[in-house]
Amino acid sequence: MLASFNPTVAALTVRATLGRTRALLFAVPALILIALTLVLRAARPAGAPWPDQVLGDFGFSVLLPLTALVIGTGVLGAEIDDGSAIHLLATPVRRASIIVTKFAVAAGATMVFAALPELIAGLLAPNSGRLAFALFTGALVGSVVYSAVFVLASVLTTRAIAVGLLYVLIWEGLLSNVVGGARVLSVAHYSLGIANAIDPDKNLGAGLSLATSLILAVVVTVAALILATRRLSVFAITGEPA
Repeated sequence: MLASFNPTVAALTVRATLGRTRALLFAVPALILIALTLVLRAARPAGAPWPDQVLGDFGFSVLLPLTALVIGTGVLGAEIDDGSAIHLLATPVRRASIIVTKFAVAAGATMVFAALPELIAGLLAPNSGRLAFALFTGALVGSVVYSAVFVLASVLTTRAIAVGLLYVLIWEGLLSNVVGGARVLSVAHYSLGIANAIDPDKNLGAGLSLATSLILAVVVTVAALILATRRLSVFAITGEPA
């Protein structure tokens, strides 16, 4: 899969993604998380336990998915919406290479705007170096999986952001925290499962074990990339938006 990475497509994607006005929105959830952490730290009475679950719930159920949604649907979906994807698909670049490259850019940007703030927020918590590493690692994995899912959504429908919001708000925010079985399709719980395995003494609200989280994360990521590649190939043949 690494052999399919195309540096030229990556450079154009980074320039287009970070050059858009909405790129300013990428930092908003991260700033909210860091500000929330500072408020909790200032309001925390001496000796009181740190509310680790707040960082896990907000970070993995709000910050991470929303950031990945905006970036993941934008790296390819914006080109499909404005028709410029036709020019890219007319080149000899393999469809798998396009998907892998767009996915890599989306995952990298999500790590910067979501995983890195998780690390900062964790370091701001008192005596929580291990918590910071746990949050950061879980967020890195979540960045990869969410990016694959939302890149797939962008080639499946022209309403990828709306569909993604429904998934984040209803499935990740509500059902996965109420219905135990829904967690096997919850990227947030994959991230929490990994973070909680690294720092098991913290109450991060994980609903899955480390092994289950890792296996499902790999399966979902690979399946999403394969489906996205096949869908993009159909797009190239028909010349119609997915």
